[in-house]
Order: sequence, then structure tokens, then C-alpha cells
Amino acid sequence: MRLGGIAGGADTDGRIYRDAGTFPVLPIDCAETLRPDRAAGKQGDMPDSPPSDIVAALRRMEMLSAGAAVSGERLTGGVSSDIWRIDLPGGPICIKRALAKLRVAADWQAPVERNRYEARWMRRANAAVPGAAPELLGVDDEAGALAMQFLPPERYALWKAQLHDGDADPGFAAQVAAALARIHAATAAEPAMAADFPTDAIFYDIRLEPYLIATAGAHPDRADALRALVVTTQVNKRALVHGDVSPKNILRGPGGPVFLDAECAWWGDPAFDVAFCLNHLLLKCLWTPRATAGFLACFEAFAAAYRAGIDWEAPGALEARAAHLLPGLFLARVDGKSPVEYVTREPDKDRVRRTACALLARPVERLSEVRQAWAKEISA
Repeated sequence: MRLGGIAGGADTDGRIYRDAGTFPVLPIDCAETLRPDRAAGKQGDMPDSPPSDIVAALRRMEMLSAGAAVSGERLTGGVSSDIWRIDLPGGPICIKRALAKLRVAADWQAPVERNRYEARWMRRANAAVPGAAPELLGVDDEAGALAMQFLPPERYALWKAQLHDGDADPGFAAQVAAALARIHAATAAEPAMAADFPTDAIFYDIRLEPYLIATAGAHPDRADALRALVVTTQVNKRALVHGDVSPKNILRGPGGPVFLDAECAWWGDPAFDVAFCLNHLLLKCLWTPRATAGFLACFEAFAAAYRAGIDWEAPGALEARAAHLLPGLFLARVDGKSPVEYVTREPDKDRVRRTACALLARPVERLSEVRQAWAKEISA
């Protein structure tokens, strides 16, 4: 499958969405977590030699003098980038280089210029909410690389890991939502910013098609509703969207949440970010069932805090779009191209299908109604 061909522009056939083809199911997301690569057999106590293209990028960014030795440690990467902690005389930094071909069995390719837009998202996010993203230290377009502040794991906990352990804190969920709303509000106030994010085609290929269009192929009886969600998402272009607001891309730092991996950055519908994150809070009920009440409380706290920060449009209109979109994303995580890795039992998948398909058939206007439908399903 081809992800992103050209960044920006309309479909050549004039339609808002493209028809889905037949592709292999990929049980991963294109995102990375800044953690040492223990899984690959490294112990984290011996320095590694970074690849030559990373070293060359550091020199072009004038962060490393010619001939100077450099060491570091490869960080866990997932599929879409090489990520390294690099030890410089002034302290460690993180460098991330986008891969043209993702590390999956299928021929899944993506334009390396997506890191350019990630860097732009980081700058805009930090301008709106200082500390909302790692500090950007440099960008190298030739290698598709960017250098950023290294955030030590002992001070910046991964939210996904905390949720897995049952640590469901509604207060932190509200902080995430409030920061996200501030970023959306600040960028919505500058509509000319849209020109800096000509990523319609990238966003379609790495978000809308794998999630909603592919799922429409698996559920012909809900295909019209899923395709309609694509159209609605594409035409409501109001603010700067992260595109992958997932607990695996959010660190719980001493100053609040830090958002990582904005490779899907897009000028579009902020309701997508809201629905994308809330979707994960619902799914966590199947991962750590004992913390279900906490996850649902996080859902409510997130929805309330985000709604309180909406000042660029009618809050009810945005909430309705998020409430309509959420069931489509929910269904996509079991029947789309990127199924969530921890929902593996068919009875659990059927719970998701029942809830999502019912809500797609009879859309609701409030996010609390989505939460109530899921609570009823998992309590049955």
C-alpha cells in the first residue's frame, strides 16, 4: 500500500475520498515511543554507533563538528522512524529520521517529508502551550530528520504504560484535553497557518483510508456511514490537528502532558484528535478490565475539559462531530488496517462491533452517550 504519495492536493478523480483496495491488515500504528530498545536485546549500558546518515544530519544541523566521535542508543521505534538518543558534549538529545518504507511485511511507504510537518506542529504547539512538545533543536530535510530535546523516562512516564497498569487518573486526562484544546484554539485563530500544512493527501492515506475506508470494506452495511465520516472530517478544516493523540504518544511530565510523534500533522478537523484519544480510553477497558471505572471517568474528564476550551466554533457542533466519528474509529481498531494489539479475543471484538455498529446506525450528539453505550455493553 502506498501511504502519502504527494503531500497535499485533491484526489485526481475529483472525489473527496478514494475507494479502498484490498490490503493486508497491519497490527501496528506508525508512531514511536522514546524508550531504550531493550526488546532488541540491548542492555542499555553500552553505547552504540549511530548510522552514518544520522551523523551526517547532525553535522548539517551544526550540532556535531566534523570528525568528532559520537555515540548514543537506539530507542524503541515501532515502524516508521529511526530514533536515537545521541550523547553530545552538552548532554543527550533525541534525533528522529523518517523511514520511506515502514518496517512491516507489506510494502507500506510514506513520504519522508512528514517530519517537516511534524517539526512545524511542534513549534506551533509549544508556542500555544509551552512544553506541550519536546523542544525542537534542528531539522534536516535532506535526511528527513529532526533533533529534539531528550526526555528521560524517569521523569516523563508514558501514559499508555500507566493506563495498562490501571493508573487511570481523570485529572491527568483533563490536563491532556485542556492542552489539546489550547493548541486547537491558538491555531484556529490563525487560519493562514493552513498554508504551512499541505498534508491532505498524507492524512488521508495514513489516517482516513486505513481506519474508515478500510473498515467500510469490512462492514458493507455501515459503509455509507463510514464514508460520510470521511467527508465530514475532510471538509471541517478549522485548526491544526496532531492526528495521533494516543496514550502511547503522550508523556506525563512534571509540567503536564507532552505530545510526541505528530507525523500526521494536518490542518483539518480538531474533532478527529478528540475522538482519536477518547477511542483509546474506551478500548483500555478491554486491556485492563479492573480499571474500567477509572477509564470511563477519564473519558468524562477529557470530554468536559476539552469542551470547556472550545472558543473557535459552537462547542456542541464540534462535540457532535466527535461523537459521530468515535464509533467509526472504535470499529476500525478491530476491523481496519491497524487493529489495536491488545484486543485479540473474538468476544471482545464482538463487543466493540455491537456498540460501534449500533452508534453508526443511530448517531448520538453527545460524547457521554457514546460512553454510556459502551458502559452498558461491557457491564452486560
